[in-house]
Amino acid sequence: MPVMTHRTRPFSTSQRLPETDEVPVQHEPEQAGDMLVDFIRKHPRLLVLTGAGVSTDSGIPDYRDGDGAWKRKQPVQHQAFMESFETRQRYWGRSLIGWPVMRNASPNPSHHHIAQLELLNHTSLVVTQNVDRLHQKAGTQGVVDLHGRADEVICMGCGFRCSRDEVHNQCDTLNPRFRQYQAATAPDGDADLDVDFSDFKPADCPQCAGILKPDVVFFGDFVPKQRVDAALDSLRESDGLLVVGSSLMVYSGFRFCRYAKEWGKPIATLNLGRTRADDLADLKLNARIAETLEASLPALS
Repeated sequence: MPVMTHRTRPFSTSQRLPETDEVPVQHEPEQAGDMLVDFIRKHPRLLVLTGAGVSTDSGIPDYRDGDGAWKRKQPVQHQAFMESFETRQRYWGRSLIGWPVMRNASPNPSHHHIAQLELLNHTSLVVTQNVDRLHQKAGTQGVVDLHGRADEVICMGCGFRCSRDEVHNQCDTLNPRFRQYQAATAPDGDADLDVDFSDFKPADCPQCAGILKPDVVFFGDFVPKQRVDAALDSLRESDGLLVVGSSLMVYSGFRFCRYAKEWGKPIATLNLGRTRADDLADLKLNARIAETLEASLPALS
């Protein structure tokens, strides 16, 4: 069947999951680990889809709470970034604080446990909604960065590419006054900094003076078709889908659950809190991620 690109967009205008009278039961890691082992034994080769909850133990904040609602202001929109110089000033100014946190983050046990699943031949591919490259740092070989990678920057005019650190260092040199600020870090290299950015000088492309943008899919942009196709091809060949650390509130991730259901692939979710795919999942594990994966690995080795 043809695969169409989709916009990355919030699930609904209410920005949270529907109200429910059901009280979610939190599983202890040992219990959740046993249930996950049973799922993997029945479906031994899985497409693994990961989200922000996998990286929170590395010090990278997530976007949403256990009911799928935003914890802070929504992230930058693609159209606003491209059309508004003020938006780009604010983005790169806040990144002076936020980017080093992401750049210096190290893989946590969840990343290493998922890499171990690959070594045990239980993953066909890891598709991550994160842009931090921590799965690769943990040793996972088969990874699709669905929303891109934050450590590279691309010119939206001529296609010039460079490392994020180069742009970060140039912005720091151009804006020494901003070195005085401190703020709480936010997801994906952002920071909760609210100051006057009107004199901030963003770095321009050294080749064409065009707009430089991290090579990530901002909200309102399109996920490249080849990434979606590669992930769906792997899902077709997999025995099932395992979602780890994602509420699936953005359609670019939720779509894989829709396709899995359509193709008769069983779905398991491992997440603290509810997910958008709760009605589709064959196994719902509301449990701590790292401890659950750790509890499951000995029985799978």
